[in-house]
Amino acid sequence: MSVGHDGADMPELGKVDRDFFDEYIYPNLGADREDVTLGPQHGVDFGVFRAGDPAVALATDPIFVMPSLGFERAAWFAVHILMSDVAVSGLPPTHLSVDFNLPPEITDEQFATVWETFDRETRAFDVSVVTGHTGRYEGCNYPMVGGGTALSVGDPEDLVRPDGARVGDRVVVTKGPAIEATGLLTTQFESLMRGELAGDDIDAAMDRFYDMSPVEDALTAAAAGPVTAMHDATECGIYGGLYEMARSAGVGIELDRDAVPVLPGVEAACDFFGIDPWVSISEGTLLATVDPDGVDDVLAALEGEGIPAAAAGEVVEGSGLVVDGEPTDHPGVDPFWGAMAEYAQRLEE
Repeated sequence: MSVGHDGADMPELGKVDRDFFDEYIYPNLGADREDVTLGPQHGVDFGVFRAGDPAVALATDPIFVMPSLGFERAAWFAVHILMSDVAVSGLPPTHLSVDFNLPPEITDEQFATVWETFDRETRAFDVSVVTGHTGRYEGCNYPMVGGGTALSVGDPEDLVRPDGARVGDRVVVTKGPAIEATGLLTTQFESLMRGELAGDDIDAAMDRFYDMSPVEDALTAAAAGPVTAMHDATECGIYGGLYEMARSAGVGIELDRDAVPVLPGVEAACDFFGIDPWVSISEGTLLATVDPDGVDDVLAALEGEGIPAAAAGEVVEGSGLVVDGEPTDHPGVDPFWGAMAEYAQRLEE
């Protein structure tokens, strides 16, 4: 779909690609300030500026609320999305700003459930909501009902930069592929799956819902060992995330796919929806590069928190992603969005 220009086009669905970002967004970023130490880059989760001695990592995302999940579950996911991108900085989230542009049909009781869940989850991570905006407006629709900015304020020495992967580092992957695609699609379209899949497969896939947060993964890994870079495997999944990490650091990454954990229900759900789990959105999956001397400590710490993880690759000279010996390009388009639209239509029929 053209957006009315002669250059790169914005995708029909999902985030803009690197060509669009580099042509239209990157050249137009306002004033150049010396206190900005990490500015916007395509495929990078957060930016950083210095506020005197402390470093401030910050990230902005949509507030994503799906009423069909139930408002408590939908709000849990929404607030963890907001905190996840700054958590991969290695600095614990500290502050949150939220803007709710709500559809007219949301009731006071439904919003109360959303906000009480935000309060509960932010308190659990010692995060303070410091400003925001809330209102109902015509033309606003689920699931994108506003946006928020999360901040992490901490010691710059503890910051894990997204471009920090070094040749010789090991690649650690938590939880495996398609966690978000599995959790959301199954919860949303369980009724369409009944009769087509075994009940145990559906139940296992639905259990992936509360795996859809990498916040604990990232904070645990960063505290345990010398982690050099982290990334949340969101749009385009594990392949997309590792490709972006390699590109950001100017290195290559080799992945042994068989070493990556694949959680119960993922393969069955992805087969049902006709999507490739390795290129599908996987909020909750942490990708980390770790100094070889720290790998055992990081894996032990993750295991201690009940987070499945494995060392499944290595950072090498070169560029891009190699999976099981085969060069692998960035997927470009995440199949999750098409599957969501297709099955939403089927549910209405």
